[in-house]
Amino acid sequence: MSTGFAPARVRPSRGAAAPSRERATETFTAPAGREGSRLTRLRRRVSWPLGIYTTPVAILVLWQVTSELGWLPEKIAPAPTAIVQAGVDLWKLGELSVDLTTSLRRVGIGLAIGLTIGITTGIIAGLLRSGEYLFNGVVQIVHTIPLLAILPLMIVWFGIDELTKVLLISFGAGLPMYLNLFAAIRGVDQRLIEMARAAGVRRWRLITRVLLPGALPGFLVGLRFSLAYSVLGLVAAETINANAGIGYLINRAQTYLRIDQVYLGLVIYAILGLLADQFVRILERVLLQWRPSYEAS
Repeated sequence: MSTGFAPARVRPSRGAAAPSRERATETFTAPAGREGSRLTRLRRRVSWPLGIYTTPVAILVLWQVTSELGWLPEKIAPAPTAIVQAGVDLWKLGELSVDLTTSLRRVGIGLAIGLTIGITTGIIAGLLRSGEYLFNGVVQIVHTIPLLAILPLMIVWFGIDELTKVLLISFGAGLPMYLNLFAAIRGVDQRLIEMARAAGVRRWRLITRVLLPGALPGFLVGLRFSLAYSVLGLVAAETINANAGIGYLINRAQTYLRIDQVYLGLVIYAILGLLADQFVRILERVLLQWRPSYEAS
């Protein structure tokens, strides 16, 4: 028997329906967003197949083509294949291996000394106000002096032997490490330090768990500059009384007008710089995965 009343149809309000539609839209568009990011990465890989080395390789190809066509005279810039052939010839004679080993030994010793001094003084100055007063003023004055300007003084002080060459390389490597590490330690987020202190963290644990990990990105930046400046120091060091090394190779080639060997020495310096940069990139991938902004390549 009908009572004459029909159940009322409840119509959801617009405000209540909106979140469900938004959730549905988000659920539907999320895969599309992921696909979009994949397509973006694919486009980047297609556009830059060799990453940061795409442009250098393209320049080498263009260089080779213009040399083959005769547009680039050999006395100005030999073809890349001619430079490689010069390297092969010197390697067979046993000269290139000696020069390369000598240069790597010099830059390795100088880099080790410079990084040790730069890291030690940078940490002391970054953690202690007295350390800042002790080192920072001197470093700020000295780091504006070019390597070639300080070279005559080093020759007067230490002679023209290997010691001067190694110290010049360490001078170029230590200063950027100190500056970047000092700035990185002082630039750690103050809120993290206050939170650690509020949690009762002691000083040593604060240094090892908050300050030094927070300064790690700045340390890697300093390492990149130190590696680059150590190569520049090597170039300056091997211009004085060198009987072996890449700089000696370049000076000897200049004397005998071997332009291909001059370019070979420059290419070796460039390769050392690229290897140093790649080494720091690997360290960044290993050591900075904890950073929120880190993106694995």
